[in-house]
Amino acid sequence: MPERDGNWPGEKRALVAILRGIRPSEVAAMTEMLIDEGITSIEVPLNSPEPFQSIETALAIAEDRALVGAGTVLTVEDVARLHDIGGRLVVSPNTDPEVIRHSVSLGMISMPGVFTPSEALLAHKCGASALKFFPASALGVSGIAAIKAILPKSAVVCAVGGVSDATLADYFGIGVRAFGLGTGLYRPGDAVDIVRARARKTVEAYDRALTG
Repeated sequence: MPERDGNWPGEKRALVAILRGIRPSEVAAMTEMLIDEGITSIEVPLNSPEPFQSIETALAIAEDRALVGAGTVLTVEDVARLHDIGGRLVVSPNTDPEVIRHSVSLGMISMPGVFTPSEALLAHKCGASALKFFPASALGVSGIAAIKAILPKSAVVCAVGGVSDATLADYFGIGVRAFGLGTGLYRPGDAVDIVRARARKTVEAYDRALTG
């Protein structure tokens, strides 16, 4: 089971690029660019076109330079298929103990979606590597702070949904260091250079917040 120590597993910057809707033909260039810009966790949601093909391409490009996996993972079968092709990151919109435990048993990084204290505590108890507070914009910084206060110190809290370079510092203020970047970073059909500009701004904002 991946060790839980309050930090994003093995990554310098706890930023996950969520490439929802990306097509396999776009993945290679997008993956290379994201890694170059310092975003080294990449998620392809399974409701994207031919997601496993895209994940395989991202894995081939990234090699050992990035953590690559799937989002919108709802079943243990999807976890197994992702593991079979070499994906390591399992992101879900919900808290499903079977999906969490199966992911952890395979040595993968499990990041289930949570919204309430009960879901967060259950996910952590099941061995989740990180807790995806989603949608973060609905909970707000104060809502996440309130739930974070009752979690074990080893719990990794990740804010997802409405997060951008403009809001990172607010989450840093309550001790959140991991973030999922969705439409604020990538929208289906976006050109690489457009996403590069957003990625660069986000990385700069993260580094500023980190160094305080």
